[in-house]
Amino acid sequence: MATVTVRNLPEAVHRALRGRAATHACSTEAEIRDILETTVFPPRRLRLGTALAELGRCAQLTDEDIAALAQVRDKTPAEPAGLE
Repeated sequence: MATVTVRNLPEAVHRALRGRAATHACSTEAEIRDILETTVFPPRRLRLGTALAELGRCAQLTDEDIAALAQVRDKTPAEPAGLE
């Protein structure tokens, strides 16, 4: 297992971490591990389709709007990328 050292951590941040750890009844080190793990491995992966559907709902797009976009879409096949 890897070890990480954090230098020059402001005292206010350290106090806040200790307080947060006390609230969760764990050590400061365990709290930091939990914060890091939660940050790099969010509980729910972002799925592109879900994000696009949510965007459409937020923009209040209707089926007619989507149909209009489909009509003006360029349907020409893309050229493959050259490696030269």
